[in-house]
Amino acid sequence: MDLPMKTRGVQITRHGGPEVLEWKELSLDPPRVGELLVRHTAVGLNFIDIYHRNGLYPLPLPLVPGVEAAGVVEAAGEGVHDLRVGDRIAYALPPGAYAEKRLLPANRAVRIPDGVSDEVAAAVMLKGLTAQFLARRTYVIQPGDTIVVHAAAGGVGLILCQWAKFLGATVIGTVSTADKASLARANGCDYPVISGEGDFVSVVREVTFGRGVPVVYDSVGYETFAGSLESLQPYGLMVLYGQSSGAVPPIDPNILQRGSLYLTRPTLVTYMAERADLERGAAELFDLVGQGAIEVAINQRFALSDVRSAHEALEARKTTGSTILVP
Repeated sequence: MDLPMKTRGVQITRHGGPEVLEWKELSLDPPRVGELLVRHTAVGLNFIDIYHRNGLYPLPLPLVPGVEAAGVVEAAGEGVHDLRVGDRIAYALPPGAYAEKRLLPANRAVRIPDGVSDEVAAAVMLKGLTAQFLARRTYVIQPGDTIVVHAAAGGVGLILCQWAKFLGATVIGTVSTADKASLARANGCDYPVISGEGDFVSVVREVTFGRGVPVVYDSVGYETFAGSLESLQPYGLMVLYGQSSGAVPPIDPNILQRGSLYLTRPTLVTYMAERADLERGAAELFDLVGQGAIEVAINQRFALSDVRSAHEALEARKTTGSTILVP
């Protein structure tokens, strides 16, 4: 019988602030049927990691957080035929990325194409696949559309702005600082609005001559939800895909009758549940990255063992673009 191997990683045994993230030795069994043993080369940092840590999106404990990474296949269990030892792979979900090595279901991994680095792949998988389903499936952005992207200088926001520009849309975005406004503008946001200094609803009315936009992509939640609904044109779609400012309180569905509006709360888990959708989404994403139509800004790097500092910076909105944790 093969004995468990040792690795190092970050584990939580209770929910709370960054202090619950513990750097420790972990045990791994050999890969089972349909599994890969992956040695991580780069790990992505995402707001959902904070939700898992603080219990807003509770998962069974103890937990190794982290939902996005790139690495190298070191071993494969029985039944794995399309990936081999030595392949560079990346994935988004399931949790377990905050470790030097992990076991991963093979059907969640995709090969990293030549010309895309491990760091870029780790930075773009979850955020890029999220942008892909938002722009191509939840609402299909059309040339000439004017859209709203909240947190336009964030990880998903920067990619979504670039994708929308590639598709021929005009982008109104919200940001928290002047520096982030400049960053968003450089990545395809035509009208960055600094929170506290401008009213994005007024900008929407001005840019669309009072009609409103067909879609709002809102990852901020509590602070922006009401204004997002107000920004929509008749039959418009409110896409709530995050809540960095806090959860949206329960709502009366009758608020949607103004304009016969639609509201959705999409997740990557649903949109990428089928292997074919994952492969198609990743192929489209990596193609645009390879073309240069989407540039991934890795603006912060932390040692994986210093993940507490990374979480503190992300929660304080001191980060822009993508952040990489280095094993």
